[in-house]
Amino acid sequence: MKKNHSIILRYAFKKSLPVMCGYLFLGFAFGILLQQAGYSAVWAFFISLLVYAGSMQFVLVTLLSAGAALPTVAMMTLFINCRHMFYGLSFVDSFKKMGKKYLYMIFSLTDETYSLLCSSGQEAVVGETNHESWFWIALLDHSYWIVGSVIGALAGQLIPLDFTGIDFSMTALFAVILIDQVRDSGLAIRIPALIGGAAALVCLLLFGTDAFLLPALILTVVSIAGLNAAAGRQKRQKKGGPKAGTEAAP
Repeated sequence: MKKNHSIILRYAFKKSLPVMCGYLFLGFAFGILLQQAGYSAVWAFFISLLVYAGSMQFVLVTLLSAGAALPTVAMMTLFINCRHMFYGLSFVDSFKKMGKKYLYMIFSLTDETYSLLCSSGQEAVVGETNHESWFWIALLDHSYWIVGSVIGALAGQLIPLDFTGIDFSMTALFAVILIDQVRDSGLAIRIPALIGGAAALVCLLLFGTDAFLLPALILTVVSIAGLNAAAGRQKRQKKGGPKAGTEAAP
């Protein structure tokens, strides 16, 4: 049992290495920005532990500095992170089978963790399911973010750097994970990725950079759902075809 646990933990660590490189750096940047806004490493720890919202935490620094009201912060968080509702739908049934870890898995489902869980779901680890490795992947990703945030807040006063444009590092990290997943997968993964890319491009041209994300997610989900429904009808027609032909024959 201990051997299996060790194998799963090593697998989760290896799987999460790309995220570690990104989260430590981005968490470090968040910690520095938070410290420059007048908040200590204790704030960095608890925000990253309890909020854990990636890009929203960078926005949160601005809101805290401006003295924004709690309802304003809540609404901004909802709009920025509503994309996670689409991610979570595909894992709800699997997470329910994880017992006490169910709520934490929902909470810890970031963009990058979602991508890792999708790819690890196609790989055999130890045992009958990958649920244990999923938990460790999520926990390790969360830990990387917390550690980076705290170190950044502690070092904030010693390293005066300009972090303009650092938000794009999160996008770059997700792109690297996506490319790695698509490259090692079949059409079942590549077609949704192409649909998502096309939907993002169309919505970017129609709605602009500030408002394209949610329409792109909706368009992607609707397109993939329609494609799956069409494929299901085609399979049912193929199964029913020979039977219908037999009945019509003289």
